[in-house]
Amino acid sequence: MEHALSPATLTELRRPRPYPAVSVLTPTHRREPDNTQDPVRLRNVLAEAKRQLEADPAVTRERRTEVVEQLDRALAEVDLAHAEDGLVIFAAPGEHQVWSLARPVPERVVLSDTFLTRNLVSAQAAERPFWVLSVSSGHVTLWSGGADRVIEEHVGGFPLTRSAENFDAERQEQIGDLPSTFRDEGTRHFLREADTAMSKILRDTPRPLYITGERAALSLLDEAGGATSRNAVHIPHGGLANASPDAVWQAVRPILAAEDRKSVDTVNRELVTARGRKEFAAGVDEVWQNAREARIRLLAVEENYRVTMRDDGDHLIPASSGDLDARDDIVDEIVEQCLETGADVRFVPDGTLGDAQGIAGVLRY
Repeated sequence: MEHALSPATLTELRRPRPYPAVSVLTPTHRREPDNTQDPVRLRNVLAEAKRQLEADPAVTRERRTEVVEQLDRALAEVDLAHAEDGLVIFAAPGEHQVWSLARPVPERVVLSDTFLTRNLVSAQAAERPFWVLSVSSGHVTLWSGGADRVIEEHVGGFPLTRSAENFDAERQEQIGDLPSTFRDEGTRHFLREADTAMSKILRDTPRPLYITGERAALSLLDEAGGATSRNAVHIPHGGLANASPDAVWQAVRPILAAEDRKSVDTVNRELVTARGRKEFAAGVDEVWQNAREARIRLLAVEENYRVTMRDDGDHLIPASSGDLDARDDIVDEIVEQCLETGADVRFVPDGTLGDAQGIAGVLRY
């Protein structure tokens, strides 16, 4: 199952497909007893997708058979034992993808000529993805981080391992002189290679970068002067290049928590200032109106804020899930729209926004 949404991947997902491109969304659960219902809900929503394919006169028999086969392949890849808060399946002629999201999604099936991506975009923004680079004199590991975990990534040449002819780990262990290891020219060259590889990844998928390693290794990366020294947060913690994901997560978690607190304080100050300047929008309807006009500069959303609305043409009206034209994921729509128009989107703890009712924005004008 996929987790990390890069700009290149999003562009590819939004590419028009031969009709029908099928998007299947269903809520999932991390823990018992709620997760016992997930297999049944998943089978039911996939059955609904197949029913809609069968009933659609625009879908030929050959095309329907092909897409149903892709849906079945996607189902075989679903791992509900490691489910998060939402599951998205995309299927079209010749392709399928399965996405696990750390944010709830509404249960729905959509047949179109593009995949429905707004829930992926919103989940990615809420998760605040980041990179962790764990370095040592002979091994460099890249981790992709999210809201509550890191996972090892095998992209861009990572993990990097120093070639045997340039690195005698057993001899260096016997010498026991770590600083001299990092003064070695071979080590300098190896870490410069890591810096170059990381620079390319950041160009393709920009995220905050955290680097763990011995102080001597971090100092060498500073000397390289590349991506690993500009705007990266250095964490003096060695031994993580070959560590477990949990060990890496425990090392970076305090730094992330401190930055989150600082970010919430900054958002609150900006919202207070915006109120005074009459550049403030609050509540889902007012924010939605301004988002459609690309007026939102900063969007603040409480982490678990979800609301179902219906569009009457001029305003959003409260609705119940299942009502005709109800939009269960209107918050995700707003988030995606704001990101598309260059707004800074911040998710904040529940209750942070007070009388703004879960969502607020700072206006550009």
